[in-house]
Amino acid sequence: MKNPGTAAVLSAIIPGLGQLYNGTIWRAIFWFVVTPGLWIGTGGLLGWICHLISAYTAYHYAAEHPYPG
Repeated sequence: MKNPGTAAVLSAIIPGLGQLYNGTIWRAIFWFVVTPGLWIGTGGLLGWICHLISAYTAYHYAAEHPYPG
């Protein structure tokens, strides 16, 4: 069973890691690519927003799909 809190914390640390924990590989790749691009491209301003959105989506996905498969 997936823990939504764990997914959110993992994505807060490294955006995309929570999605990887949830088993959504394409979403994880998206966050692994987009977040560093926005950190660099905006001087960090949008990087924080990506961190929060990534954690939020990882949490809600794990809450809605608690069992693998």
